[in-house]
Amino acid sequence: MAQRIDDKIHDQLATRIGALARVRWDELPPTLVETALADGEGRLAVGGALAVTTGVFTGRSVKDKFIVRDAMTEHQVWWDNNQPMAPEQFETLLADMVAATAERTLHGQHLLAGADERQQLRVSVITETAWHALFIRNLLIRPETVGDATDVTILHLPSFTADPARHGSRSGTVIALDMGRKLVLIAGTAYAGEIKKSVFSLFNFHAPFAGTMPMHCSANIGRDGDVALFFGLSGTGKTTLSNDPERLLIGDDEHGWTADGVFNLEGGCYAKTVKLSPTAEPQIHAATRAFGTVLENLKLDDNLVPLYDDISLTENTRAAYPLETLPAVAKGGVGGKPRTVVFLTADAFGVLPPISKLTPEQAVFHFLSGYTAKVAGTERGVTEPVATFSACFGAPFMPLHPTVYGRLLEQRLEASGARIYLLNTGWTGGGYGVGKRIDIATTRRLLDAALSGELEHTELRTEPLFGMQVPLRVDGVTPRALDPRANWADVAAYDAAAAKLQDLFAVNYRKFEPVSVAAE
Repeated sequence: MAQRIDDKIHDQLATRIGALARVRWDELPPTLVETALADGEGRLAVGGALAVTTGVFTGRSVKDKFIVRDAMTEHQVWWDNNQPMAPEQFETLLADMVAATAERTLHGQHLLAGADERQQLRVSVITETAWHALFIRNLLIRPETVGDATDVTILHLPSFTADPARHGSRSGTVIALDMGRKLVLIAGTAYAGEIKKSVFSLFNFHAPFAGTMPMHCSANIGRDGDVALFFGLSGTGKTTLSNDPERLLIGDDEHGWTADGVFNLEGGCYAKTVKLSPTAEPQIHAATRAFGTVLENLKLDDNLVPLYDDISLTENTRAAYPLETLPAVAKGGVGGKPRTVVFLTADAFGVLPPISKLTPEQAVFHFLSGYTAKVAGTERGVTEPVATFSACFGAPFMPLHPTVYGRLLEQRLEASGARIYLLNTGWTGGGYGVGKRIDIATTRRLLDAALSGELEHTELRTEPLFGMQVPLRVDGVTPRALDPRANWADVAAYDAAAAKLQDLFAVNYRKFEPVSVAAE
């Protein structure tokens, strides 16, 4: 990890807060649930899950996130993608937030981030609400022996309002990270995902200095120890496809990849629950009924049953639960070198094949591109598919330049010899509104063929525009389904859509070309 500026800052901060407030440390789920209910923070759903709402913010406030710009970060942080905060402004914000804890009862948790002990961060979270303490306890790793030693401290006060003139924030909401001292200040938002992603952002800054590749991906492991990684943006199927009853889940969102293998950064899952089905996603559905699970912005009916189709508060409804809630989880949260790497995209243009094989160079290109597509109706003004590019499949959480992570991916792919696939879970036979979504049964069959090695022995063709290798035949899938152009009624319209998407890729990739990984 990058060198720390002050190892004692965490003890000093805990002492300062402890002198002002009562901090109830390391309460267990029954106590946290009881306190949350008594304080009116939520309702108890059927099965014992705690249903809460997050107020105005039902998702991350990206424009309110800042990184302290100091000697450590000045020439390291990707400032085109991250907002700076002056050290003096951070100090003022810290002092004001600590002062705001006076005579209050707070909830603290000592947790771990990183299943690999060599890469582990000891995280202390101090928050003003019991349900947030339960949330982060579910999401991070719960140590067998609780200790006071800390690498990261997060002070979380949703009721505190930042002052832009005084604190350097954009509004009353602020998420401020001091990378050197590993301090995080969160104020003005109750959306719990900010806590989780702040830990990930810190890890993403420090891990590459230790030769570890941080990844916004899910991971699972087969019966013979074969590890698979699933990269993808929201809506591409990352959580759904990695939750496979035939494989053990390592984790569903955040991982590290060392020379020895992969490890989960977390100890829980933060799954989307919109339109959740007990048939399509039985494991996740069952987890939403477990005691201690936190349900964010999910409405309940008169019998306290979650209304998964109700999006009146937000489409971003979530469930946060410990990994052990699931029936098939990899022991220890670790796995060996990946045998298969899958990039997921939901191509709403209806252009990309349902599955294709990538070279390592193509893999770096698609990793830096981080492509999926928004569809009409998801946002105001969106009347046709809109290409979305998020570098490394998680640009908002990447403090360093994407090519830093791209180089690490290139090295890891070369050392592991992993098979690499692009799996399209989007549309075929036309773009959104004309074609149809590729059915989940076909997607799962193609994924099984990739994971088993079946596609390594299949005849391939070269896709003319994008250059990937596309299988001509896969058992259980009609050959026509493997060729998107053949499924369009108007092949000229397909060619035009394909050319448009190719141009969008090229324009997006230009910002990486001066320091392109593939060009080195």
